[in-house]
Amino acid sequence: MITNSARQLTAIYQLLDQEQELMAVYGQLEPLILDLFDAERMSIFQRRRQHQDLVARFKTGSEVKEIKVPITPQSIAGYVAMSQLPLVIDDPYDSQALTEIHPRLRFQGKFDKSSSFITRNIICVPILNAGVLLGVLQIINKRHGDFNNEDLQTAQELAERLGDAFRFELGGTNKPFQYLVHRGLIGEKQLDELLQKARDPKELVQKLSSEFRIEEKELGHALSVHFQVPFIGYDPEKYHLYQSDARLNLSYLKRNYVAVVADVRENPIILMAEPNNAALLMEIESALGINSYDINVALPNTVLQYLGESVGGSGPGDMDEILDEISSGSDEDEESMEEPSDDAPAVVRLVSRILHDAKRLNASDIHIDPEKRGPTKVRMRVDGVCREITQIPASHHNAVIARIKIMSHLNIAEKRVPQDGKLAAKMGGRMVEVRVATIPTVAGEGVVMRILASGGAMPMDKLNLAPQVDKTLRTMIKKPHGIILVVGPTGSGKTTTLHAVLGELNTPEKKIWTAEDPVEITQSGLQQVQVSPKIGFTFANALRAFLRADPDIILIGEMRDKETAHAGIEASLTGHLVLSTLHTNSAPETITRLLDLGLDPVNFSDACVGILAQRLIRTLCSNCKEAYPATEADIGFIRRQYGEQYLDELDGYEEPLTLYRAKGCDQCGDTGYKGRTGIHELLSMTSELRALVYKEASAAEMKTQAMKDGMRTLTQDALYKVLKGDTDIAQVQIVSGSD
Repeated sequence: MITNSARQLTAIYQLLDQEQELMAVYGQLEPLILDLFDAERMSIFQRRRQHQDLVARFKTGSEVKEIKVPITPQSIAGYVAMSQLPLVIDDPYDSQALTEIHPRLRFQGKFDKSSSFITRNIICVPILNAGVLLGVLQIINKRHGDFNNEDLQTAQELAERLGDAFRFELGGTNKPFQYLVHRGLIGEKQLDELLQKARDPKELVQKLSSEFRIEEKELGHALSVHFQVPFIGYDPEKYHLYQSDARLNLSYLKRNYVAVVADVRENPIILMAEPNNAALLMEIESALGINSYDINVALPNTVLQYLGESVGGSGPGDMDEILDEISSGSDEDEESMEEPSDDAPAVVRLVSRILHDAKRLNASDIHIDPEKRGPTKVRMRVDGVCREITQIPASHHNAVIARIKIMSHLNIAEKRVPQDGKLAAKMGGRMVEVRVATIPTVAGEGVVMRILASGGAMPMDKLNLAPQVDKTLRTMIKKPHGIILVVGPTGSGKTTTLHAVLGELNTPEKKIWTAEDPVEITQSGLQQVQVSPKIGFTFANALRAFLRADPDIILIGEMRDKETAHAGIEASLTGHLVLSTLHTNSAPETITRLLDLGLDPVNFSDACVGILAQRLIRTLCSNCKEAYPATEADIGFIRRQYGEQYLDELDGYEEPLTLYRAKGCDQCGDTGYKGRTGIHELLSMTSELRALVYKEASAAEMKTQAMKDGMRTLTQDALYKVLKGDTDIAQVQIVSGSD
């Protein structure tokens, strides 16, 4: 005898077979399913391929237009999707019962609160096809009693049939790489043979790549279509290993082809070769203990690369492999690592790997920061922003510091006072000089390494000077004698600017001497000298030596003290053009700083030709920056910061204004910014300003006069570059420190 339930199921299946699209048949399907389960409501959540969430595309009730649920244990549908296990919930408001299923499982009662509907009980089952999650079927509120095992069995059978409809509608595939058959890159029979023979995903991908010459992009897209999640290739500029307190065993991750990475915004992503492995995903999620993350698919070799394995590559070793070796290689305690020998291979490779990673990321500085409790953090400054790259076990902190000291020819026994040194490392096929500073902290010795610029000088045309600044600076550098200063904080591009100026002046008729510490940029035609304060060869001594060597132009790396500044002024007054740098915040402030050092105001004002202050500011990615009409707040900020009286001279200022903002793309690692450019303020020593210097007036008075003479501030120059489309308002607010 055929039961009523069997008749209802038969009617549902006949309906599904009649239509090719679930959307077309859902109106007729919903009352049949509700009647089958004697339920009030139902929802079919569809997994969105490019997002880590579910969307209720098919549901009963219109109080909430759209329900989106992340695939995490923090909701019933999300947990079922993630675990791929069915659930029967007798009371969704019983938080203790939910916690017993999973510690973070919660019922999203907000949907009840937004309507008069109250959820009493739920049956929720995953919709799978070919082992891949496509969605979730959720039945709510059995009218008479609670859902039972028979209901659960029926729901699972129904979900299996719905899986066929979903698979067709989503355009997915029944097995991995079947999309390649559709593309004509491999035959169906050949793929089936490979799937049967391959022992693991890595071997399968290698055969597809080597025997059938299928590109990585095609393989990745095929996996994305099958598993219904986004594909990620190997892109170390955009993704790096996610740092968390729960350190997952490296061999376990490699064996299962899983890597936990993060994008530039530190959003975690679980990267898997087989993202349909729900049990593995639950283990990783439980170990990480994080609430929000994405799941992406990657080729096995790509996963291994993110885990630090050099797939057919070269280099000093793989970061995580080295760290794994350090962690398990010995049982030595911290004291026994106090004075490590230089031949410790893992430590040597680790330091080399850090340096290579810094060069690859185009970092300017490396920070090795010890912690009182916990591992040592390795951070790198990229485009002016610090980013954590990796962690070193605390037990090996001293070994790493000692290795860096040995490379820098520093005293490894002295740990109580700061030390400075230099090392040279071969990176990318050429030698790069690195300046090293060690500083004792309460947690141990910290190290900061600055990677010095290498190569030739940048042309002045590439400095991105505003037209008036460029014209005035070119006039200044043609003076036969006097002193020109370039000022700004450490890392603001002063040396780059000075060498660009020297490149303009470097002709056979001119004899140019430079004294630098260190010599970063080399140019043929210059006589460049490395000063060494340790042996008494200071900037002041070098300058005096130059005066006996018939110079036309002298570059002094930095005016650090009164002696050097005085010697520079004397050299400029005796018929030489002197270029130098100083660490000050603005051009007018530089004058008061030098006078405070004890320089004679008359001599300095006579010698000074001009002062160029500069900073580096992040630039918008040219590939993805987007134009938008300026808001009232933007226009108000420009008017306040540039000054109403100067707006007429500002090229491009014509309301309505069009500005640009950061968006984010693959080329910039989704930050919206790529690279940096200079912003400048150029002070010219006019007769009016010279009179104020004689009187030793305040920096504020000198700034007012300088602006009357044509100087524009760093903030004003930054706003000019906003209107040019080089940067955005947000970066100017960082420089100006105002809203």
